[in-house]
Amino acid sequence: MPDLERDTRANENLELYRRWRDARSEWDTEARIDLDFYGGNHFSAQESDDLAAVNQAGVPMDRIGPAVEKLKSVITARPPAFTIIPREDSDSQLSSVWRTVLGYCWEISNGDMHLKQAIHDYSVAGLGYLYAYVDGESDFGRGDVKFTSVNPFRVYVPPTSRDRFFDDADSIILSTILTKEQVTRLYPELGDRVNPETGELEEGILKSIEVWNNEEDYPAANNKQSIKYTTPADANDLAYGDVDKYQILERFFKTKVPFYRIVDSRNGEEQILSDVEFQEFLSANPDVFERGLVEYQEVLQNRIGVIASIGQVVLYESIMNIDIYPIIPIPNIYTGTPYPRSDVARARPMQRLLNKLWSLALSHAQASAGLKLLVPLGSVEDLSQLEMDWANPNAVIEVDSSQGEPHYPAPTPLASEFYRLIQSAEFYIDFTFGLPELMHGFADKAPETVRGTEKMVSLGQERPKSKLRDIEFAITRLGKVMYGLSKSHYSYNKIFRLAGANNNQTEVMVNVYDDITGAIIDIAKEKYNIGQHDISIQPGSTLPTSKWAEYGVYLEAFQLGIIDKTEVLKKNPEIFDKEGVIKRMSEISQLRGMVEQLNGQVKDLQGDLQTARRESVSDRKRVEVEKFKSKLAGVESDAKANSKVEAGRLQNAVKLAAEQSRGLFKSIEETGSPE
Repeated sequence: MPDLERDTRANENLELYRRWRDARSEWDTEARIDLDFYGGNHFSAQESDDLAAVNQAGVPMDRIGPAVEKLKSVITARPPAFTIIPREDSDSQLSSVWRTVLGYCWEISNGDMHLKQAIHDYSVAGLGYLYAYVDGESDFGRGDVKFTSVNPFRVYVPPTSRDRFFDDADSIILSTILTKEQVTRLYPELGDRVNPETGELEEGILKSIEVWNNEEDYPAANNKQSIKYTTPADANDLAYGDVDKYQILERFFKTKVPFYRIVDSRNGEEQILSDVEFQEFLSANPDVFERGLVEYQEVLQNRIGVIASIGQVVLYESIMNIDIYPIIPIPNIYTGTPYPRSDVARARPMQRLLNKLWSLALSHAQASAGLKLLVPLGSVEDLSQLEMDWANPNAVIEVDSSQGEPHYPAPTPLASEFYRLIQSAEFYIDFTFGLPELMHGFADKAPETVRGTEKMVSLGQERPKSKLRDIEFAITRLGKVMYGLSKSHYSYNKIFRLAGANNNQTEVMVNVYDDITGAIIDIAKEKYNIGQHDISIQPGSTLPTSKWAEYGVYLEAFQLGIIDKTEVLKKNPEIFDKEGVIKRMSEISQLRGMVEQLNGQVKDLQGDLQTARRESVSDRKRVEVEKFKSKLAGVESDAKANSKVEAGRLQNAVKLAAEQSRGLFKSIEETGSPE
């Protein structure tokens, strides 16, 4: 709710704004010239008039614009996703959650777009800004932590600051110029409203606030706008006209905030409470300190406060749960002051030389195309008719040769060193931006071999890597600010969902409680602890890489058996749904393992079956042998019985023959005759 009374805090905002704006006026002028050079407006009004006087067009040989665009494309080739590193193994789950939370904040903020705009300001004006804030209207009023890029001309810093990120600055002011409709939409209590008792329309306090009649927070152009490049300063009259405008100033400053560290003497449990929470604790637990049950200690911590004002009226004042400014600068060529220079500023002198050389080349071409005719005095009666006939290729021109023959002097050809000088100027501008011609795609500058080209590209990225470090420092600082804001804001139950580039979905839950697991990542409990004690926030690289060269390295490592095929698949630049393919490959591997297991079982069963068959055959043979043995025993028994019978018969026959022989011998003895 705005404080509708006039306040000295608003006067302080205005006073500091005017002082810091005047101190920065020279930097504004130089930065606007850099913007004009990027837009193709290289000539001042006097230079354009001088060129027109000699019948030449003010057309520059623009080398700065393409160099800036190439630098932006190199530095923003990949999105710099936050990398959250756990400080110990037990913090791995916490780091995974914060990676998802900060990735979610980056995604809903359109982070890639805003980072590219900040890098554009970094390259052209010499200073870009990222601004982290809490969008109270997001997520149906529950709010979300977001960030955006801020025009560098809207941020005002004291000239006494010497820190790269303005940590030593007394304050930082963010200026926003809005129309009356925009102000009343944001703060309806400032506008006209109907009295509920009388039903009459009453004028709001906005009527008494001074209308902003100055220009936009954007310097006016100094160069002639031969190439239309519309900026906020140029669109000021087009957009507003006679519409009332108002300036809102947000002043961020550092302040000391008391906190209370409470320790329960009975179980050693520790809590960190704010001033309001400490008073509530005293009301709910009287005499705990007198009885020695609880001990406390008051500590002062740095926090960032903000006072927003419009004219002489303070809109709001609050303390944020962060200890570094939410406006993060990205200085390019840092000079130890809040006024850094850009790459365009360093390349401007060489671009002016290139434009001069280009103008001389055009002048020489113009002189060669339209040669001057020297005619002796009196040899031609009508010079005007001669000029007309001279332009006609089939004209017959009559002259008096006795006065001398007409002739025209041919211009001296330009030396080869002149054109080499143009190439040197172009090279120097690219060299200033750290971009060799090879990185612009010029095939004639590339080595003959593929590996040589890859090596040259890799070496050519060393200069942009230095600039990338400047940007990474700012992105790391942005991550710290968003981390602190998220701790204080996301104190309610929330599910974060993050969509990956390969159709993979990540989902985490915070501040969710149940009777079994307790709290799932209790952010609310750690909201006052803004330091990164458990994790480390680092940005990912945004420089481009050769996907095919990287894939070739992984493929070679796979062929040597150093890595597996899943790692190679992740690096294949032609496969989109890599996670799905890897998942399916995992399922195929599982099925293949199951098939191999079943094949092993079948082999075992086949072996058992063969053993059983062999045992069955052996049993049958054993049975047959036993049967044969029993048959042989019967045959043997029969043979023995038959032999006994035959032996008996033989014995009987022998006995009978013996008896007969004895009877015969007896008869012989008795009769003397066998008969």
